[in-house]
Amino acid sequence: MKSGGPDGELAASLRYLSQRFSMPCEEAKAILNDIGTEELAHLEMVGTMVHQLTRNVPAKILEREGLGAYYADHDHAVYPVSAAGVPFTAAYIQSKGDPIADLIEDLAAEQKARATYENLINMADDPDVIEPLKFLREREVVHFQRFGEALDIVQRKLAEKKFFIAKPNAMK
Repeated sequence: MKSGGPDGELAASLRYLSQRFSMPCEEAKAILNDIGTEELAHLEMVGTMVHQLTRNVPAKILEREGLGAYYADHDHAVYPVSAAGVPFTAAYIQSKGDPIADLIEDLAAEQKARATYENLINMADDPDVIEPLKFLREREVVHFQRFGEALDIVQRKLAEKKFFIAKPNAMK
């Protein structure tokens, strides 16, 4: 299942939902929360496509098509692995704790996801697969734009001058 790799939906969702805790303002936290939640919906969409495409495929055909090892371990279950068959790992989740570094990572992640969807579209010949992939690719572009907005918001917040007002009793 494509969504189980480093550029997939599962890693994106967990990355954004983890990074939101380090954001210095509520607007950026909300953007990360919204996109992280939407990435879970994308994971469900990709999982559904994989399930629909493989559920009735005989084991011999899966083996012939290079999915024998996957079938041996998971039968027809949807299990998060990369396109190369590497199981999902938390090492895919980038969460530095620096809001600027994290948001720039997120911008790059969305572009990598967009590129992956373009590659999948180029390999597909079934309109019932291509259309959801095009929708998912489009959403990655929207997420990229939203992360750009979040980066701008955070940079403005971090550039604000800090003012400390002494309490009247503290002056005595």
